[in-house]
Amino acid sequence: MRLMTSDEYPVYEEAIRDTYGQVVTPPRTGRTGRPRNPYTVVPPAVTYATVHKEKENNRVVRVSTRVVFGTAVAVALAVAASAVGRVVNTSFVERHNGTDRNRCSRKVRKSYGFSKDWAVHRAASVFSYLSYNFCWPVRTLRVKGEDRRWQKRTPAMAAGLTDHVWSLSEWLTYPTRHVQRK
Repeated sequence: MRLMTSDEYPVYEEAIRDTYGQVVTPPRTGRTGRPRNPYTVVPPAVTYATVHKEKENNRVVRVSTRVVFGTAVAVALAVAASAVGRVVNTSFVERHNGTDRNRCSRKVRKSYGFSKDWAVHRAASVFSYLSYNFCWPVRTLRVKGEDRRWQKRTPAMAAGLTDHVWSLSEWLTYPTRHVQRK
């Protein structure tokens, strides 16, 4: 992934550090006392930038960006190589969040449908993500076929993970293997 962008929600930085970072254990110094604690270092190839919106009277008056991981040059190169944008922005993550809230009522703000149990919330999220990726054709991913007609495609088809749009019953009855997470 060339570039990750988001708003300044602090959990994203922590999640990226936990996912892509490498734990460094400082060597023992030979001196008495407690040794230094291990710490996580994010490799320089990981680029992550945030968008900061300054508001006055509930209107955005200034937008600035900040490079969190990587270098400004790496971020500029990633933005220049992008086929869909010319500036660091949050449009993709915001669109994804909107779609996710629309498809999973447990994530809707200010409602009684919110999750009270983490395991049920996680299961509903997995159901929402997987059914979206395999069973829901996205208009912007369609392609023209050899017969010059539009062919529907899901995100999983665009990523090369499948060759057809799955029905919910096909997807729900597909044999799977449960992987235990650590």
